[in-house]
Amino acid sequence: MKLTADDIPSIDWRGEPITEASCAGCVHARLRASGGCEPGRSCMQDAYARRIDRFFRTWPELANEHLAHGYFEVRAIAARHAELFRLPALLDDPDETVRMQLALRVPQRLLLRMVHDPHREVRIRVAQRIEATALPSMLKDPDYQVRQTVARRLPEALLPLLMHDVDLQVRLEVARRLQMPSLWRMVEDAAPEVRRIVAERLPAPLLDALATDGDWTVRWEAAGRALGHVLERLLSDEEPEVRERAAARQAELECTHG
Repeated sequence: MKLTADDIPSIDWRGEPITEASCAGCVHARLRASGGCEPGRSCMQDAYARRIDRFFRTWPELANEHLAHGYFEVRAIAARHAELFRLPALLDDPDETVRMQLALRVPQRLLLRMVHDPHREVRIRVAQRIEATALPSMLKDPDYQVRQTVARRLPEALLPLLMHDVDLQVRLEVARRLQMPSLWRMVEDAAPEVRRIVAERLPAPLLDALATDGDWTVRWEAAGRALGHVLERLLSDEEPEVRERAAARQAELECTHG
């Protein structure tokens, strides 16, 4: 049977049971007395993040007081609710969970200080939020998912800088966005997955190079958009799937032109 939040034992962040006695010694004992928090459901001393979150959702004005708490989950959740001017003190927090919350909230001038954060998940969030004009500072990030995020947001004029990235996922993002004439330079990409996207987006009169591609799936993609002598060539392709796609394309053109 799946446990619910209320079934999980009430243990504090030090591993000790939360009892009436520990509640009485809590800095927020007055809230407990008035029903403002509840062990096992809403408690900032609990080890369970969901209960900490419930507490600060109810009492966001208390978040500033707990940004230096000894438990990283408390600091991270408090950072969601704290006033912005209090967040710079956490930029060098030892836990990436806390810094990830900062990356979602701090203003751009502070976000720039996080582009070289040691944790990839933090840098991914930075790449999602940082101003487009600052994205070039992350072009050489060591993590491919960071560069992939950069490729999704980078100004089009700068996309060629990632055209030869070592990672396939980054080049796929580039191929989906790159415009002519730079797109033409990706017809020789080493990965057929990239060349298929190029075949989908390249102007039809320029599909000649992809009609003889060594990968039949690239030729199949080209066959769906080919014209003239390129289509004629694909009608005789060695792969039946390519010939079938080329025949469907020919029929489509004949229908269109009467």
